[in-house]
Amino acid sequence: MRAPTAIDIRNLSLTFQTGDGPVYALADANLTIAKGEFVSFIGPSGCGKTTLLRVIADLEQPTSGSITVNGLAPRDARLKRQYGYVFQAPALYPWRTVEANVMLPLEVFGLPKAERRERARKHLDLVRLSGFAKKYPWQLSGGMQQRVSIARALSFEPELLLMDEPFGALDEIVRDQLNEQLVKLWNQTRKTIVFVTHSIPEAVFLSSRIVVMSPRPGRIIDVIDCDFGAERTLDIRESPEFLKVAHRVREGLRAGHSYDE
Repeated sequence: MRAPTAIDIRNLSLTFQTGDGPVYALADANLTIAKGEFVSFIGPSGCGKTTLLRVIADLEQPTSGSITVNGLAPRDARLKRQYGYVFQAPALYPWRTVEANVMLPLEVFGLPKAERRERARKHLDLVRLSGFAKKYPWQLSGGMQQRVSIARALSFEPELLLMDEPFGALDEIVRDQLNEQLVKLWNQTRKTIVFVTHSIPEAVFLSSRIVVMSPRPGRIIDVIDCDFGAERTLDIRESPEFLKVAHRVREGLRAGHSYDE
């Protein structure tokens, strides 16, 4: 039985009006994401990956077409707190402890202090930072700070997790570790995750499906299934099946002229 739809995008386009004329960011995007999927957007810089993520989050409004998030307009889904957003940088307050950073949205929502602490404990444990609650962000590595931001995004238990290149600034070793941890977190929570990346290996390793996008205006060139099972480890990156999917992603990018100068 097919899972219920989490995100439904139909004929969606977005044009920014600037002083230098219109900028065509997205063109005629069509995509359906089922609940519980891990879907990655990949494409060249400036292709509209983050713009499409921001449309889902109601941070940008499309010029034409339609989109629903869990059956609601993006604005209504935002007001109902149905998604958490993880940015490229952790964006933690340096004067607040790790625990206090995770609890921040819960304070804004007016939850009782005891419940805020319990949720912070639960989600720090989920990202394997249970011993760091009283530390400050500047006492943590970059990878640990990003795990705090993931715990914060999950703290109010949204149905959907939106992640905008969260590991892009990290070195390859830390990135690999966080990729494995994110797969485990996805398996534990079964959240719907939409993930933006420039990395082909990262997209193939993490995803249940990969959305390949063209240079601006961003179009969806291909949607690729990644059926590597729930218990995947980094070892699969050397398998013929993994390399076959990575090759298809690369061919999609090439067909969309992503490598043209």
